[in-house]
Amino acid sequence: MTEQRQIFNPFLPLWEHVPDGEPHVFGDRVYHFGSHDKEGGETFCMLDYTCWSAPVNDLTDWRCEGTIYRASQDPDYPHRKYMYAPDVVQGNDGRYYLYYCMSGDFGNGGYHGPISVAVCDTPAGEYKYLGFVRWPDGTPMQKYVCFDPAVLNDNGTIRLYYGTQYDFEEREDFPGEGECLLRSEMDMFAKSREELLGTPESVMGPCTLVLEDDMCTVKGEPRHIIPYKVRGTGFEGHPFFEAASMRKVGEKYYFIYSSQKNHELCYAVSDYPDRDFTYGGTIVSNGDVGYAGRSDAERLNMTGTTHGSIVCIHGQWYVFYHRLTHKSDYSRQACAERITILPDGSIPQVPITSCGLNGGPLRGRGAYPAPIACILTNGHMPHGSNRIFTEHFPHVTHEGDAHLIAEIGDGTRIGYRYFDFSGGCTLTLTTRGAAGRYTVTDEDGTVFGSAVIPASEDWLESAVPLSVTAGVHSLVLQWQGGETSLLQLAFS
Repeated sequence: MTEQRQIFNPFLPLWEHVPDGEPHVFGDRVYHFGSHDKEGGETFCMLDYTCWSAPVNDLTDWRCEGTIYRASQDPDYPHRKYMYAPDVVQGNDGRYYLYYCMSGDFGNGGYHGPISVAVCDTPAGEYKYLGFVRWPDGTPMQKYVCFDPAVLNDNGTIRLYYGTQYDFEEREDFPGEGECLLRSEMDMFAKSREELLGTPESVMGPCTLVLEDDMCTVKGEPRHIIPYKVRGTGFEGHPFFEAASMRKVGEKYYFIYSSQKNHELCYAVSDYPDRDFTYGGTIVSNGDVGYAGRSDAERLNMTGTTHGSIVCIHGQWYVFYHRLTHKSDYSRQACAERITILPDGSIPQVPITSCGLNGGPLRGRGAYPAPIACILTNGHMPHGSNRIFTEHFPHVTHEGDAHLIAEIGDGTRIGYRYFDFSGGCTLTLTTRGAAGRYTVTDEDGTVFGSAVIPASEDWLESAVPLSVTAGVHSLVLQWQGGETSLLQLAFS
């Protein structure tokens, strides 16, 4: 009898990097739209848009739909040659519309707008450039900061969401620095002095507008959906930064966004699509920060940008997000977790796992690539930024076709959630590097086994007998020794 296929995080092949995920169910398939990072890339979103999809009743069976849209199709190419986080919506005419913003190296020009639009007859076919979001007179709509567009077909009303928000200090609090801060905003957002000073509240913050059925022309004026100044509100600890996404759940609107903490996806809820949102909480953090009270200093991975949304697939809700690899924000991989929307409408934060879309724990037998670890920490992991780190710390990387965890130093913890064991077994680790010892435990510290690992310049298999009770366990490898790498773990 053939064993049922499994899937783990990241749920796409380890060579694929599709962050900023917007999952949508169209027909009997779920489609994962996102930007497209290069493996080991030098800046954000270096590749053309691709799409992956899976049957709604089998989330282990993802297939690549190929390249669906190329940056060179946009008239602003090559002045700005990278396409940032997109979203796709089905219009009232039955066709599919892709919304995106262009940018240059390292995000330069990414806030200059406009929002571009492409169209296709199928969810994942070859999209054609249609135009840009515009005012009725045909001029580009660039009110507020056009960034990270998201779209919702709300029973025939096409709602576009967008925006970003930087933590510039309030000018009235720094009267001697006002001109300097104003010039910073002018440079970053390509806005005139008059527009910045004349815009109520700010050009920043999450915004929404309604589109005509042509999917490009603005109907009415854009507006902020939550206050720009959040001091004293529920948003104070988790203010909006970017990655606007909207979902309608029953008669409630759920606004999903990346907070200024940068590593977490938060949500807010309203009875209306364009106002009166109240902060709900954090859904997921790519460093597990906030889960079970974990602090930023206790992050379980290198943290950095995240972007994603929620979706109901075959009756089960999920959150899609991304993690960082290659010691930068430039090589991000799509992950997903099961979530629960409680009867009161709240969404409890979920832990990051290795099993993700699998529908349950992974089997405690067979071989697994080391990079499916959901915990990777030396106790002082950095928070990512717009650069590639040169400091040594454990990270996921690649060498040719091989994907591995490198720069594992003394005290590193490599964790996997969760495996279902039938009892004691042998864990075989494929390592390369300095000598040392791996101690294998559960997250609660229960020791399952340990073994000395010899030094080796080539990949070496070492057996670690495990004394583990039958049932579901997390698995944590704790390293003591010189710097090493880990390619695979296998249970027998």
